[in-house]
This record gives sequence, structure tokens and C-alpha cells, in this order.
Amino acid sequence: MNDQEYREYSLSLLQRFCERLSKEAGNASPDDPIRQLLTGFESIAKGDNVYEKGPDLVSTLFASCPQLAPLFPRELLWFLGGECLHFMPDDELLSYQQLDEIRHQAAARGEVLDYQQERAKLLKLQ
Repeated sequence: MNDQEYREYSLSLLQRFCERLSKEAGNASPDDPIRQLLTGFESIAKGDNVYEKGPDLVSTLFASCPQLAPLFPRELLWFLGGECLHFMPDDELLSYQQLDEIRHQAAARGEVLDYQQERAKLLKLQ
């Protein structure tokens, strides 16, 4: 998985999160914090200023709507970086760093990496 494929994969996770957040927003008014977060996340899911706006949106999500934080994919905390890394324990950070290294090594060798399988193995999800 090269960097472009990784970005596309991460943006697809972000889009799925937006779909879930949209269900949570339901009939909320336009000025409801959930609705405002949804608008922001939908914007970055298109790739617009994802690294600039993403960490602030995540921080707002975790602070103002902590009940929705479990819906946010952990992988996206690593992808967005910056302040988002504060929401990850050290052992998880190390696992994602290793996963990134494995991904880069595979790409350098021209190999196709099964990202989900490697992630599951490193995070002991299997």
C-alpha cells in the first residue's frame, strides 16, 4: 500500500465515520454541535485541508461529544497525527508506527501489503 492508497483508504474510513455521525445527528438542528461536526468531517472526508482541520475537529468531537468518540476509527487518529496522537496510549502509538514502517518497506519493495491483516496482527486483533 503506497502513500496514495493509504490516503484513499483513510479518507474512506473518514467517509464511513461521516455516515455513522449523520445517523447520530438525526434531526438535530443546524446549530447543534453534532451537526456542525458532521459538516466539518464531511468537508475533510473529501480531502479538503484534512491535516489542517482534522485534528481540531477530532479534539472538538472528543471534548464536546465524548459519547461519539468510540465511533471514530483509531486508525484515523494516527493518520491525522498532531493533537490526535494525544488520544492514543503509547503502546498503540508504537504499533501504528511499526505498521507505518512495514507499509513503507512493502511499498519500497513493490509488494502489496494486506494492511488490515498487518494491523490486526500488530494490534493483536486476531
